Amino acid sequence: MTNHKRKEIETRVAKIHGHVQAIKTMLEDGRSYPEVVHQIVAVRSALDSVVQVVLDDLVEDCVVKAEQKGAVTDSLVELQEVVASIR
Repeated sequence: MTNHKRKEIETRVAKIHGHVQAIKTMLEDGRSYPEVVHQIVAVRSALDSVVQVVLDDLVEDCVVKAEQKGAVTDSLVELQEVVASIR
């Protein structure tokens, strides 16, 4: 992964971690399931957003590598493997 989006990813993951901890606390405090589900859905959405940032960064990195090395096939295979793993 390139470094230019790493800080953004780390910040997003830290926020997600806080939300997951809040879900745990909600369960311990006996909060209603609808409230818990609402928070879980928010975490899932935040995770999807992180995946998008990572994929954007990966695409940019693959293009740069391919341009530098002329190894388009290797970069495409790497990208295809990552995309396939999220399906």
